[in-house]
Amino acid sequence: MNIIRGRIFSFLRRPENISDLDSFLYIEEGGILYDENGVIKEVDEYNSINRKHKTLPVKDFGSMIVCPGFIDTHNHFPQTQVIASYGTKLLEWLNKYTFPNESLFKNEDHCKKEAKIFLDLLNLNGITSSVSFGSVHPVSVQSLFAEAKKRNMNLIAGNVLMDRNAPADVLIPAKRSYENSNEIIRNWHDVGRCKYAVTPRFAITSTPELMEVSQSLVEENESCYVQTHLSENLDEIKTTLSLFPDYKNYLSIYDNYKLLSEKTLLAHSIHLEKSEKEKILETHAVTVHCPTSNLFLGSGLYKFKELRKMGIRSAISTDVGGGTSFSMLRTLDEAYKVQQLQDFSLNPLESFYWATLGNAKALGLDNEVGIIKPGNIADLIVLNSNSTPLMSHRMEKCETVQEELFVLQTLGDERAIESVFIAGKNQK
Repeated sequence: MNIIRGRIFSFLRRPENISDLDSFLYIEEGGILYDENGVIKEVDEYNSINRKHKTLPVKDFGSMIVCPGFIDTHNHFPQTQVIASYGTKLLEWLNKYTFPNESLFKNEDHCKKEAKIFLDLLNLNGITSSVSFGSVHPVSVQSLFAEAKKRNMNLIAGNVLMDRNAPADVLIPAKRSYENSNEIIRNWHDVGRCKYAVTPRFAITSTPELMEVSQSLVEENESCYVQTHLSENLDEIKTTLSLFPDYKNYLSIYDNYKLLSEKTLLAHSIHLEKSEKEKILETHAVTVHCPTSNLFLGSGLYKFKELRKMGIRSAISTDVGGGTSFSMLRTLDEAYKVQQLQDFSLNPLESFYWATLGNAKALGLDNEVGIIKPGNIADLIVLNSNSTPLMSHRMEKCETVQEELFVLQTLGDERAIESVFIAGKNQK
């Protein structure tokens, strides 16, 4: 048993506005007691916990904020080394940088090395749960699962399914993709904290036969997730509809193959038609905002206010390597700016809810992660609001925790992540 001491901050539900103090738990001098398995047993005033457990070791973080670890709902494991590649839109960027780099992931040694680097970078930035694309090569996602299991880290991942419109060394025929996916599911789904996601990259790289394979995998493995891309770029949409001319819109392709449910993550979802929004709402699928990549690739602006008003579920992600930072703080900052451009100010309570409990709810995992409560896993981060000279100077004027969160979001980066715990084990 161990105790973490600090200012405890954790959402209880979605905040209605920036003044919604009842939406979160905040204990100025708090404590978290967790057991040897990393399961939280008590959350209370530190003195109350300490009186009952005086002999237990204490990790004391003083006045720093202790909150749930960040949850990244969309990223690409094989793209770490093409992050910050200059000068193209989505489809050209994929062909010029992404596909050549992903071809390297047929090599197991390369995969193992990159898996450690990738998860190290996520953890360094306070991300304790991840939803990740591998490459088409089974060894890529197997290596990533193996590295996550070493850390007891919550990871949802899948080998990418692609069988056309890309170089031959990143394509696998539909039948073989089905066999590969089933083997990975048998070996890794629900092993430790690993979970499998059926992962058709997007319709452009999928023949109808591959879409049928995706449908079969989902129908035969109902506890698995689905992750794909939707309506990121106008040229992407145009190309997609030219390849599937009998469909009325992009989303209807996924719908036809029964890929839409509450376990489906639709990355980007920027340029949506009215009927597509209605279908997403009906099926309870999740739209995933990728602000840094949307800005970097010039794809468009995610319509958060409109989708929220409709009741459409949303999550937020780094989307590295099209996304330009592993930092969830930088990601939240860019999300704020995307909404400012649409005359909507995203308040910091909404932002931090999104990155923690909101993302956990989007994944159906809020009884495991995203909230600090007894029975959940001690995936925790410690935020240092004085981690840079500028932040320290700015903090002299802060009067509320909401204001402090906005400073962290706007000025913070990995330096503001003082410590990271995955299932109670310190990772930083």
